[in-house]
Amino acid sequence: KINQAARAFKTKTHMGSDFDLSSRKGQWTVLYFYQKADTPGCTKQACAFRDTINKIRDQGADVFGVSTDNVEAQAAFHKKHQLNFTLLADPDGAITQMYGSKMPMLKMSKRWTFIIDPELKVRVVEKDVDPATDAQKVADHIARLKSK
Repeated sequence: KINQAARAFKTKTHMGSDFDLSSRKGQWTVLYFYQKADTPGCTKQACAFRDTINKIRDQGADVFGVSTDNVEAQAAFHKKHQLNFTLLADPDGAITQMYGSKMPMLKMSKRWTFIIDPELKVRVVEKDVDPATDAQKVADHIARLKSK
């Protein structure tokens, strides 16, 4: 929920290295949850983040895409679309469940985006995500939050 501490988790990146959300303390973090690597909407969203990443990083933030795909699927998706941010594997769906974005009856996430501040508090939860415009909205949200 907004203004609550982000739920801590550890997982593997698309490169097979360890990721721990607590290591992001002191930095803005975007977690965007998507259904499945290399499907049309998810590809559109990932490529929009790829193309907008400098605007987001200029705000002192970084982006992490999360799906229930395994490391290998995330790595293939990352390579195929030349993504320039980290993908996180959640093959058992634990992170998706923890963040409340799990689809009923399916081991997939809804398309939700979370913006987490440097104190690791959730500042934005976007549940009505348009894959084509999500990245620009994220950049705009962070700019507004930082100007307050």
